Amino acid sequence: MNQDIKPMPGLEGRVALVTGATRGLGLAIARKLCASGCHVLVNHRGPASAADDALAALAGLAGTAEPARADLTRPAEVRELLARAGERHGRLDLLVHNAASWHPGSALGVAARPLRQDLTTALAPLLTAAPLLPGLMGERGGRVVAISSSGARSAVPGYVNAGLAKAALESLVRYLAAELAGRRITVNAISTAKIDKGESTGNPAMLKVLAERTPAGRLTTPADVADAVALLCADEAAWIHGQTLTVDGGLGLMP
Repeated sequence: MNQDIKPMPGLEGRVALVTGATRGLGLAIARKLCASGCHVLVNHRGPASAADDALAALAGLAGTAEPARADLTRPAEVRELLARAGERHGRLDLLVHNAASWHPGSALGVAARPLRQDLTTALAPLLTAAPLLPGLMGERGGRVVAISSSGARSAVPGYVNAGLAKAALESLVRYLAAELAGRRITVNAISTAKIDKGESTGNPAMLKVLAERTPAGRLTTPADVADAVALLCADEAAWIHGQTLTVDGGLGLMP
């Protein structure tokens, strides 16, 4: 329930763009920011109706929300999306890049097109948006948070395309952080392991093993990651630049 979300103090009135925000992890992030008093631009790439359920899930929270349609793999649409944000709200304070694609495959049989698609989804939105952010975020600066995964550093079966894309994304975060820090814009990433989405899909036995291996006693939830995003968006996180924060309940610590 929306009333169960604990708001992050200090984010009231911020304008936030969350990519891939209509379901799953993206929607959880949008809910956290909206509960904290942000005006959230809910990015999606489908028809206008694709955002209806997400907007309904955000209704009644402290902040507000609006749909923000754009195919993030198309630079022209990214630029148009940011231009609309600037025109409507005068600024952008927070950018959370959550959108991703995943084409399962083996490292011994990588196909060019799926790999290119996953790399484009991971990198193109930030590469296109970065030059525009100083103007949108102004003298006050802002926050950029990218969502990565443990597959960027570990060999996860069938995850090679997305793993390469996430590794490249974490590298891009460091480069952008170095160049935008002087503009009061922080750029960081959050890495997480297998997420418990509360769905009946997946391998229950595997999920049980992962949960048992996690020192904190359960799998990571979308809300756990959303909480970490809000932490990096807080004013107190202004001196954190180019870091990848692991949010996995300690699973990555285990051999």
